[in-house]
Amino acid sequence: MPSIRPIRTYFAQAFRWQRGRQGTGYDKMLLLTARWPIPFDSYLIRYPEGSEIPAHTDPVQAGRHFRLNIILKAPKSGGEFICKNPIYSGSRVKLFRPDASEHSVTRVVGGSRYVLSVGWVLGKNAG
Repeated sequence: MPSIRPIRTYFAQAFRWQRGRQGTGYDKMLLLTARWPIPFDSYLIRYPEGSEIPAHTDPVQAGRHFRLNIILKAPKSGGEFICKNPIYSGSRVKLFRPDASEHSVTRVVGGSRYVLSVGWVLGKNAG
């Protein structure tokens, strides 16, 4: 019988604002996640005025990490997504490899920024 621990963990974390990992002022809300058939997660990310994310990568233990970011609300100024090698970069849609491409968000000025972010990992070999 499968463990219900992952389900309990999900409901303990889902639909609640949590501080972002970089400690730079952004918040994230887990919407949906699964390990099968393809490991993925989806978040609503809130960047209040003054928040930013320094340049970084997000390594994974195995496979290739992809992330699709859809900008739901842009601030009056700042909050620009910067990525060295995006797969696709439109005005509101960004597709990139966070494990392989350095990325950042400039300081949000004049309002807030909201992003729907969906990430998944494919394959067993990094690269």
